Amino acid sequence: MKILDSRSDSRAVAELAERRMEPDPDVERRAREIIGRVRSEGDEALTTLTRQLDCRYIDSLGIRVPVRDLERAYGSVRKEFLTALRSAAGNIRRYHRRQVQKSWELRGRGMRLEQRFRPLRRVGIYIPGGKAAYPSTVLMNAIPAVIAGVGEIAMTTPCSSEGRIAPEVLVAAAECGIHEVYRIGGAQAIAALAYGTESIRKVDKITGPGNAYVAAAKRLVFGAVGIDTIAGPTEIVVVADSSADPRLVAADLLAQAEHDELASPICIVTSASLAASIEKAVRDVLASAPRRAIARKAFEGQGIIIVVRRAQDAINIVNLLAPEHCELMVRKARIHAAKVTNAGSIFVGPWSTEALGDYSAGPNHTLPTAGAARFSSPLGVADFMKFTNVIEVSRAGFQRLAAGVETLARVEGLHGHAASIAVRRND
Repeated sequence: MKILDSRSDSRAVAELAERRMEPDPDVERRAREIIGRVRSEGDEALTTLTRQLDCRYIDSLGIRVPVRDLERAYGSVRKEFLTALRSAAGNIRRYHRRQVQKSWELRGRGMRLEQRFRPLRRVGIYIPGGKAAYPSTVLMNAIPAVIAGVGEIAMTTPCSSEGRIAPEVLVAAAECGIHEVYRIGGAQAIAALAYGTESIRKVDKITGPGNAYVAAAKRLVFGAVGIDTIAGPTEIVVVADSSADPRLVAADLLAQAEHDELASPICIVTSASLAASIEKAVRDVLASAPRRAIARKAFEGQGIIIVVRRAQDAINIVNLLAPEHCELMVRKARIHAAKVTNAGSIFVGPWSTEALGDYSAGPNHTLPTAGAARFSSPLGVADFMKFTNVIEVSRAGFQRLAAGVETLARVEGLHGHAASIAVRRND
């Protein structure tokens, strides 16, 4: 890992905050081509692309996963998994139920004003797959949608070359009440959800992470449908002082580095000696890590330890970077946590490891990346709802507002607006 001093290397630290997810032109061009094919050819394009990119047996298996396969999947998972999954789901439901927003109204001065909340009618959730299984991502996307009251949830996930979807993913879908599952992935899945095909009806919004082609496709279909976010490589910033155990810091940095060669494991420490201890601990933990090839590339490419003088300096850098995950392994961690204004999730104290948030603590693990925590939030129930303004004005209320509205409309040159007021005033 590279070690920087926050004062002598201030420019390098500032450059970290300028990271952005610039789309790869080749990836975007290919995603655009795939979307065009799906829009014009429908299921035929889905089948052809899936046969070429994922599963050579898609013609015989079909795009949609039969409901009986979801039921049979229970027989292929361990009891411990089902117990853990249901425990996690319970925690996620408990947390997200607190997020439900209710309609409200305001009366007085000749008006009745209302903000009316309603769930989205139909959403699509994308679950990465193929080489790995992510049942936790099913829970994090589906449970807020169910709590919001979404009527229909369609799930897409890539399958293996033999057409297999991990039974754990199918069980997670069934536990959330999802029975509409499709064995397709990539940009073609996003296109099908956004525009519809013969087999898949279009949705109102798409959520869920994916590879570069999925991210590019979500960016391209936005406007035709809503999307949650454009997810970039995962990132963590661990703030540590002399009270922190370097082994715990290294373990949590590894937990993010093993995701992806482009992951950003960053640590901010209050002394050079602690930086050296953590660097050694990272080397030690890497030596036996099952995914060390991936993690090592992440540490070599994006791994950084920043040395600061005070804990407050570390918090200032956290707010500058606006990371996806922020861990605080410092004295008075709760006090410092209150000063963190830009982060997807904040983990307070040495026991609050980020892995708990990924699976079972309750808050959502779909978080803003690449500095987007400056202006956006984790996935939640609100992402699956919309609100409508309702305005009801009495004659007295109209008379109170009319003159001012007519004046403003004429200033803006919108004479039709002014006339719609004047005709009522003169009536």
